[in-house]
Amino acid sequence: MRLSSVQKISNISSEDFLRTYLKPAKPVILEDFVAPESPAFKKWNYEYFKTVAGEQKVNIYGSEIESLDRVASKPVGQSTFAEYLDLIASLPTEHRLFLFNLLSIKPELKNDIRYNDVTKGKILKWLPFMFFGGEGSITRNHVDIDMSHVFITQFQGTKRIWLFPWEQSDLMYKLPYNFHSITNIKEPDFEEFPGLKYINGYEAVIRPGETLYIPSGWWHYIQYETEGYSVSVRALPFSLREKWRGFKNLVLIRHFDNMMRHLFKEKWFDFKVEKAKRKANRAIRRQKTFRI
Repeated sequence: MRLSSVQKISNISSEDFLRTYLKPAKPVILEDFVAPESPAFKKWNYEYFKTVAGEQKVNIYGSEIESLDRVASKPVGQSTFAEYLDLIASLPTEHRLFLFNLLSIKPELKNDIRYNDVTKGKILKWLPFMFFGGEGSITRNHVDIDMSHVFITQFQGTKRIWLFPWEQSDLMYKLPYNFHSITNIKEPDFEEFPGLKYINGYEAVIRPGETLYIPSGWWHYIQYETEGYSVSVRALPFSLREKWRGFKNLVLIRHFDNMMRHLFKEKWFDFKVEKAKRKANRAIRRQKTFRI
């Protein structure tokens, strides 16, 4: 496995961003996607959040290593938002908030973020999501089911994100009819999953004020280097290939997999694992040269 650092840029024009990064599907860190003068950088902190929404009940998510047979991880518990913020501020924990809708609960907070929209209006500013996590928590290696382009901005703490293109899905041991890998790429077992030796990707470390652009269909494995939170906005897929993949995932594949899991349970999961390994072995044979 090889990782290259993601480039950081600022003051790029919309034309240059679309031509150089979005259309060729190349990840990049934008240092000014969210305007530095945005009120969020001054107003937002844990104490402020506890004041405006501390009593809000939240679902807490934990380690995803044990959830490889599911489309999405299930919550491991529930608490108030204030209790959760106190937890991650006090000690390392794998507990996370996933697709948290604080900006829907308190829509006035959306006005605290001002975007330098280099996509010429493609991002859905009205549909932001927040992600909170404790130091050491991770999000399993996955692709987004709707195949959107994602812009994730860090507001507190540091995230380390590994990125891999869709074309390496077989080498990643993508679980068929699902959207995540069956492997632990942080501590890879090259004997059981030799395809991981052949993958090439990127590593991005984002800090407050920085935004990572994740192209449509790219794998991402997210690690919280410290506790913190981020906000993501999406741009819908716009090429015919991306749109078809997103439609197929949302309307066909997801429901087919749910039906098969209901009918065949563990046998269906075992079948998918074996199929993932067969596809990876074929992908390995297609590799012409490789050196560790």
